[in-house]
Amino acid sequence: MTNLITGLIGLALMIAFLGILLVWIKAIPLIIIVVCVVVLAVIGFVRSLRTNGAPR
Repeated sequence: MTNLITGLIGLALMIAFLGILLVWIKAIPLIIIVVCVVVLAVIGFVRSLRTNGAPR
C-alpha cells in the first residue's frame, strides 16, 4: 500500500512539473517527448506494483 501511495504522489509531482514546463515552452518535439516519458513512467509504475504485490 505504501508503494502505491508514494508512487502516485511521485507521478503526480512529475506530471505537474512537466506540465508547467510544457506551458512555458510550447514546442512540439518537447510535447512528444514528455508524453512518451509520462506513458513509460506510468507503465513502469504499474508493472512494479504488479510484480511486487504478487504472492510467490
